[in-house]
Amino acid sequence: MTFTRGDLRLTQLSGRSRPTAVAGRFYPSEPERLQSMLAAMLAETATQEQPAPKALIAPHAGYVYSGPIAARAYATLATARTRIRRVVLLGPSHRVYVRGLALPSVQEFESPLGAVPLDTEAVRRLRALPQVCVSDDPHAAEHSLEVHVPFLQHVLEKFTLVPLAVGDATPEEVAEVLELLWGGEETLIVISTDLSHYHHYDVACRIDAATCEAIENLELESIGPDQACGSRPLRGLLHLCRKTDLRLRRLDLRNSGDTAGSHDRVVGYASYAVDTGPGLAEHAGPLLEVARNSIRRGLSGQPPEVPDPASFAPILRRPRAAFVTLTLAERLRGCMGTTEARVELVRQVAESAYNAAFRDPRFTPLTAAEFESVSIGISALQPARRLRFESESDLLRQLRPGVHGLVIIRGPHRATFLPSVWEELPQPREFLQRLKRKAGMEPTDVPERALVYTAESVGG
Repeated sequence: MTFTRGDLRLTQLSGRSRPTAVAGRFYPSEPERLQSMLAAMLAETATQEQPAPKALIAPHAGYVYSGPIAARAYATLATARTRIRRVVLLGPSHRVYVRGLALPSVQEFESPLGAVPLDTEAVRRLRALPQVCVSDDPHAAEHSLEVHVPFLQHVLEKFTLVPLAVGDATPEEVAEVLELLWGGEETLIVISTDLSHYHHYDVACRIDAATCEAIENLELESIGPDQACGSRPLRGLLHLCRKTDLRLRRLDLRNSGDTAGSHDRVVGYASYAVDTGPGLAEHAGPLLEVARNSIRRGLSGQPPEVPDPASFAPILRRPRAAFVTLTLAERLRGCMGTTEARVELVRQVAESAYNAAFRDPRFTPLTAAEFESVSIGISALQPARRLRFESESDLLRQLRPGVHGLVIIRGPHRATFLPSVWEELPQPREFLQRLKRKAGMEPTDVPERALVYTAESVGG
């Protein structure tokens, strides 16, 4: 059913599908014309073949205005056409107030190119978050999500969709949603936003250049609705970039005066690719040397090394939780660390290495003779997120063996297992039972709280 509010045509959702609301206005409604337009815009985009990004930032206006800028983003997915199987799409709610983020109740999104099914399991997991609601009103006439669907259908072979209309949500709340659905190579994140609105061309160019500089410097506090209508989903992604080794790569920056409009009142558009960084692997040498030096100092009766973070690569200077594990003849010889990011990674590794060697209450202090043969492993943790579960079986169902580290808490009892422990305990139930034992809990106790995290490991 459709109805009118002012000059706005609204579509009320019912049943299993969300029908198109702006087909025929923002982009062609005829499949052949639409495919031809998409192909032409992508063909005009010259890109070097390289690994597909983990996330995209792209605009959402009518295709004649922002389509070429969005095409620059979607052209980067050429090498991942069959690999990406799920798209998490976040855009602003322009017309309906939302507290938090809103999912639709439907099972698929319609498009002139065919319907796209929603990822029902991802929707189920998101509904457990307090900042996520189910509401069709924000989705009924919202164009910020819809205009991306044909692009995705054109460049990807087959995928499911997780569409979220973002309203009054903090960067932390948006980032929690992104982390929950981050997944692996099968998942693409798309953040939908335009830039400034209705300034003269020259003014818009200055404003948008400053906004892009803020994006690239991760200065999310400088980006509000006047700079980007999708500032809230954008700020959530930038908040996540601050915590992880994600890199932004600008692809395009133009406005409607450059594409199909006058210079009097323009709307700005930018597109970005967000790539995962090289990770800790290429910095393993310096990081392991920090751990060795700290243990050497302990063997000579000195306190732990306090390295100067300024002399290390940026990825090692960020606050990050970490554990250091010592093994001798393939047997554990010490493991200490923290699940909370308190200091720079290099300083945390120095402290954890010292503690693993000399302060692990399960072992006697490491000796100089043992140090010659000890193996050092470093696990740098991504920020932990809380699992919301109704029962122990629900908790077990959410664990990803081989991927998740787990923290369980019940009253004064608390313990964690790193993701590497899955190699020894591959079954989730046994993994949890052994962790309960480590925490001093009874086998029948159900944790009051549980947090999961992932980790990058170097050494061995």
